[in-house]
Amino acid sequence: MGHSIIDKVKLGKNVQIYNFANIYGCEIGDNTKIGSYVEIRENVKIGKNCKIQAFAFLPQGVILEDEVFIGPHACFINDKIPRAAVKGKLKQIGKDWKPLATIVKKGASIGANATILGGITIGENSIVGAGSVVTKDVPDNVIVAGNPARILKKLGK
Repeated sequence: MGHSIIDKVKLGKNVQIYNFANIYGCEIGDNTKIGSYVEIRENVKIGKNCKIQAFAFLPQGVILEDEVFIGPHACFINDKIPRAAVKGKLKQIGKDWKPLATIVKKGASIGANATILGGITIGENSIVGAGSVVTKDVPDNVIVAGNPARILKKLGK
């Protein structure tokens, strides 16, 4: 099919994965769609009925609850002080650092080209505007946008 599923992937029912996606060591819930050129790394958990658009990057530590939308080119970060090496050796998970957990709650949407820093929670049904840089937790039922992302509007329940 043109995508790579490498070792230890737990796929739910009716998962659709489009060409050239790289997916390994993660869980993907029922009826989720993964677009082309998406990268999903180890220990990522994706709920049911999610849509992840082309070129999105989900590193270790990302958890998407059910019905989450991830726009094209959205990028999650899992390290506040990224370095390739420590004391002359490449960093390794569990030895030199632990990925920060990032949670996107049920029904939330992340716009195209948004960057979500590590250790953040995006609240239920909230919307992150395209191109935003999210540097702190987003409450439930709001729209945030900008750099850094700020609340623009509260949504009805």
